[in-house]
Amino acid sequence: MKKEVTMQDFKTNNNKLSGWRTSFPARLLLLFAIVLICYVSLFSRLVPQTFDITLGSTAERTIYAPKQLENSVATEKAKEDAVKKVPPVYKVVNLRNEAMVESIYNRILQINADPDVKFEDRVNVYRTAITIIIADIEKQALRSISDSNFDNQAFIDEIRTKLGEQQYRIPEEVYYKFPRLTKEDVAAMIPITREIVSKLMIDQVTDAQTARAKVAELVNSSDLSKNTLRELVQEIVRVVITPNKFLDQKATEDKRAQERETVKPVYINQGDVIVSKGDIITDEIYKRLKTAELLKEKTNYWPHVGLILLVFILTLMIYLFIRQSSLSIRTNNAQLLMFVLIFAINILTMKIVALGQNPDYPYIGYLAPVAIGSMLITILLNSQLAFVASVLFSIMSSIIFNMHGTQLFDYRYGLVTLVICFASVFVIQKASQRSSILKAGVVISFIAMMTIISLILLEDSITRRDMLFSLSFAAASGILTAVFVIGLLPFFETAFGILSPLKLVELSNPNHPLLRKLLTETPGTYHHSIMVGNLAESAAESIGADGLLCRVGSYYHDIGKTKRPSYFIENQTNIENPHDKIEPALSKSIITAHARDGVEMLKEYNIPKPIRDIAEQHHGTTLLTFFYHKARKQAEEEGREIEEIDFRYEGPKAQSKEAAVVGIADCVEAAVRSLRNPTIEQIDTMVRKIIKSRLDDGQFNDCDLTLKELDTIAKTLNESLLGIFHSRIEYPSELPAKEK
Repeated sequence: MKKEVTMQDFKTNNNKLSGWRTSFPARLLLLFAIVLICYVSLFSRLVPQTFDITLGSTAERTIYAPKQLENSVATEKAKEDAVKKVPPVYKVVNLRNEAMVESIYNRILQINADPDVKFEDRVNVYRTAITIIIADIEKQALRSISDSNFDNQAFIDEIRTKLGEQQYRIPEEVYYKFPRLTKEDVAAMIPITREIVSKLMIDQVTDAQTARAKVAELVNSSDLSKNTLRELVQEIVRVVITPNKFLDQKATEDKRAQERETVKPVYINQGDVIVSKGDIITDEIYKRLKTAELLKEKTNYWPHVGLILLVFILTLMIYLFIRQSSLSIRTNNAQLLMFVLIFAINILTMKIVALGQNPDYPYIGYLAPVAIGSMLITILLNSQLAFVASVLFSIMSSIIFNMHGTQLFDYRYGLVTLVICFASVFVIQKASQRSSILKAGVVISFIAMMTIISLILLEDSITRRDMLFSLSFAAASGILTAVFVIGLLPFFETAFGILSPLKLVELSNPNHPLLRKLLTETPGTYHHSIMVGNLAESAAESIGADGLLCRVGSYYHDIGKTKRPSYFIENQTNIENPHDKIEPALSKSIITAHARDGVEMLKEYNIPKPIRDIAEQHHGTTLLTFFYHKARKQAEEEGREIEEIDFRYEGPKAQSKEAAVVGIADCVEAAVRSLRNPTIEQIDTMVRKIIKSRLDDGQFNDCDLTLKELDTIAKTLNESLLGIFHSRIEYPSELPAKEK
């Protein structure tokens, strides 16, 4: 009874120590930690911070732009500056001024030759005639403009108004000199007048007064000798000179509007200082803060609600996958805690790299080692969980590295992150050495570069400089990922007692001090352990258990035998069996002690707990049948009784499939080796007999092995044992094989 109490106490203490690992409240707390990490990491990107600032006050702190924003004040100023640089649009109109000259002189000659027009009436006739001629020619010119070149009525009206405003009126006394003109005088005046008009109008006149000021000088330098003719030519030239270059207000406004549209918006880049501490809040700064939605005019809780919903959905995605899976993390809070830490580290690296984003290096986000989490989860937990986490990392990346204020996600970072995370899972799954991680980093760099090149070719808008930086960042990202994973892996292995495939391969090195000790001091046990490792690995893999753990656990499962090697039959070469000279109870104590001694030695060398568990549990609470029967026979002769429990291993029973498989393989290897000339039938019978014996003895009650899996283990062991024909003492046929 004392032994039973001890076993119960052991279970109770073990349950107390591991209680938090299966605690549902602890699980909820860890899930809340994921929600909190997501919320904090995305808060600055999705929820703008607001400040209680008034116009004219002093800024109490430096405020940075939470995202890329358009500086409306600076943009409007840039547009105004661009408009000011646009010159007015002028259009030259052919008003047929030279035709006016011909018409005026012809009309003067007609009036002078008309006997019906009295001398005193000719002044009015000249005035009316000249006015009609000018008006008629202008009307024809305006009509031709309306019919052909321009359809802007406002512009035509502007021409008409300007012509009216700058029309020249001949002095009254000049009209009295026209009647004295002869045909010869007119013939002399016409070419001079046309030449001067042509010379003045060719310069495109906008102000007729300026052009008319040059008339006297030009006429005086002509060939006309009579002062009267010069005076009349001057007056006719002045009346004919009209503006022919007009401001097209509509065209000017259109061009200015077009120029305004071509001005690119002026942006306040993410992280730029909007206002420094101690600055006075001017109207411009206030408007800038308002545009950035940084003023606490009224509290807007909707962004907070949206962010909470988003992070809840992301966390729910992880939780539902874990809940529906058959992974140990479903009930193991220690593994969930490790997942949370890996998740936090991955997000932290993203946030650190995002701090360096600026307009000069917009693609620095490609430098982030975003595949750290996926690789660590693959190595330490499970590749399927790593795929789901990769999707989550890609969503987070597309938000954290997004620099576009008009959208929530930047698909480029999300896509690149998803591709390289998936690639890292595929590449690292079969890693067996730490150098494999560095090789995986190189592969990640290559795949990241290929993905970025595809995006560049699709967009066809990135500059060569940005392309070189992007590819350089991507190449460095893969190497950084490998470095971080190599550095973090030992921490997680030690802190959580995780046996990664890489750690297991290291522990299987024959040069390990314990394995060297096993080889040199107990060569028989060493050879036996190697054979058990081969059997256990194949059997474990056949049922989906960890074959590598079974192999390495088998190497160390009998390490306790190095303390008393001669008491174990595989090491008794050319020596007497010491058990023949001692009491069965003492033999039992020596034999069962090797499990306890092995655990102590493994602890001394800091061997991870899963391997220590195999060493401790591989015999479970099985009965040492040989010594029990020997003691029972002696007790009967002496007239006393013994309890079966006194000849059982202390246990505990196998708590995992791996420990159970190693225990079966250990017993099977010893039993089959004792057969001198084993046949297939004998091997199959022996294997199934051992498995059934353990099943009936309740040795598999604490692990989740099914009958179907036990049958699969038996078949696999049969296949593996066909080549084993080593000599070993054969146990009595009526008894199971003797324990080592």
